[in-house]
Amino acid sequence: MGLDTDDKGITPLKAITPDTDLLSGQLFLVDKPLHWTSFDVVNKVRYAVRRRLGIKKVKVGHAGTLDPLATGLLLLAVGRMTKRLQELQDLPKEYQGTMCFGASTPTYDSEMSPNEIFDLETLSKEIILKHLPAFKGDIYQIPPVFSAVKKDGKSAYKYARKGQEVQLNPRKVHIYKFDIMEKQWPEFDFNVRCSKGTYIRSLAHDLGKACGNGAYLTRLVRTHIGTYSLEEAWQLEDLIDALNPEQ
Repeated sequence: MGLDTDDKGITPLKAITPDTDLLSGQLFLVDKPLHWTSFDVVNKVRYAVRRRLGIKKVKVGHAGTLDPLATGLLLLAVGRMTKRLQELQDLPKEYQGTMCFGASTPTYDSEMSPNEIFDLETLSKEIILKHLPAFKGDIYQIPPVFSAVKKDGKSAYKYARKGQEVQLNPRKVHIYKFDIMEKQWPEFDFNVRCSKGTYIRSLAHDLGKACGNGAYLTRLVRTHIGTYSLEEAWQLEDLIDALNPEQ
């Protein structure tokens, strides 16, 4: 399911010179800061590009949303490169992170406090490993209600934040790899490689539920999109400075 390479002939821009042509189409790899939304990053870069070019309108978009509490690789397209965002969106993603067992939260991460606490005496590493294979290959998952998934034309989180009940349909995703390593009980670090549309928050929540317990994310970093790597990404402020060195 999905593409397994980024063999698209798209080379990300790693240096900006006075002659760099942004409007013809450029791809930037950016390390999204903690607490920023993906739109915040797009907006920041769009403003910098407009300022550099002295124009009022320029297309800037991203391929693959990251939650505010997640950090890591974000692909940003500028100018004509925005026409290729969908094919970049279709690439598989890789994540590293940490999940904590023994509790669950409404958002499936640490944005909200736990709303359920579970007895860890009934859980063990062996039980977790026993259930892990069920979360590899093609699986069906329900997105978190605190997400931007659309329901009747409106993002699900807008219902959830008002305390309104919202029912989301399961969606088929593919998990290429899902490995966990005990960090400090009941926390586990993990590595996931998955298809587009996968919610890692749901993966953690559903694994905890399958174990007769609870689990939620405490840390999430996107490390790869296709073969694009976080190691090659711009820090956001470095990119802004490179776009407008006089600032």
